[in-house]
Order: sequence, then C-alpha cells, then structure tokens
Amino acid sequence: MSKKYWFIAAWLLMPAFAQLQAQELEAVQLYSQDELLALIQTNSHLKRVRDDDCQLVRDIDARADIMQLPAYQFLYGDMLAYGVCVPRNVERGWDLMLQAAGQGLPEGLEQVGRYYHIGRFVQPDVDKAIIYLREASALGNLKAQLRLAQILLDGHGSPVDFEQSYRWLHHAITADSATHNQIQQLLAQLEQKMPARVVASARKAVK
Repeated sequence: MSKKYWFIAAWLLMPAFAQLQAQELEAVQLYSQDELLALIQTNSHLKRVRDDDCQLVRDIDARADIMQLPAYQFLYGDMLAYGVCVPRNVERGWDLMLQAAGQGLPEGLEQVGRYYHIGRFVQPDVDKAIIYLREASALGNLKAQLRLAQILLDGHGSPVDFEQSYRWLHHAITADSATHNQIQQLLAQLEQKMPARVVASARKAVK
C-alpha cells in the first residue's frame, strides 16, 4: 500500500479508534477497599452504584458471595435490601449484612445494631442492638458510640456501660460541628448519671 493510500485509510479509521478509546475511558473501575469504605462511611455507597449505571453488579456479587470480602458483603447486602440495581431480596441482604458484621467490619456492626434498634427489616431488639453497637464502638465507629450512649440514657442496657460510653465520646474526634455539639450534650447527660470519680477516670487519656 502506498503512503498516500495508507494515510487515507488511517484518516478514515480515526473516528473508530477515537470511539474505542472513549468506551475504554467510560468503563467503570471496581472500587478499591479504601474507596468503598470511604463511600460506606459517608453513606454514599448506594448512590455511587446507581451513578455508575449498575455496571459493577456482577463484580460486587462475586466479591461478596465468593471472596466474602466484608466491605462488599455490606455493599451487596444493602443493594439487595433496598433493591438497588438488583431485584429486592431483604432476607439475602440481611444475611450478607450479618456476615459483614460477623467479620468485624465496624460499619457492618453499626448498621446491624442500628437496624435492631429502630426495627428496620427485623423486629426491634434493644438488647441485640447494644451488643452490635458496643462492638462497633470498641472499633472506633462514632455513629455507634453516639447511638449507644443515647440508648443507655434512655434507660436500656447496664449502668456499668456508662463509663466506657463516656470514655469513647470524650476522646472522639470530629470536624463536624453538629456532631461535636451532639457529643457535648450526651456527655453532659451521662455525667449526671455517673459519680465524679468515674467521670474523672473516663476522662483520662487512653493508653
């Protein structure tokens, strides 16, 4: 082929190459573990799946069911429970949430505890809620710490949990002013139910 005809052929094929490159750029990459956890922590994981036009459902399913990665179990469980990009299946979704919590995922523990507390998908069970929220709190989940403190103040659980609940909140770190104010209010209420020496102990730096 002469250089002239080769140039014409290449010029004619340029739109096809450009379209192929555009398709490759539009392909959605599967979320990394850190990225997915960040999405879960901001409660934007389901929105992200929708925004990605549900292209990753099979990959998410595989990582939840076959690889049993807790963050993906959490994600796929939520997708099934709410019918996001998949037919709704609350029973299977709940089972995946429990599996994520069972593997020690703080967000999974918090969510299961929260759902037992408010009675979403399951019957309300404050005792079970406390168990899951306590575990999530011990792993540093602030949402769980806040909810657990409120449950204790509402008269559930054991007074022996007040000191640890106070300790978690007193040493919590947040840049959100509303959350900071909520922590202050809960601490003030907990103080009213605790001896001064116990409050002083709870305020000591965590080693």
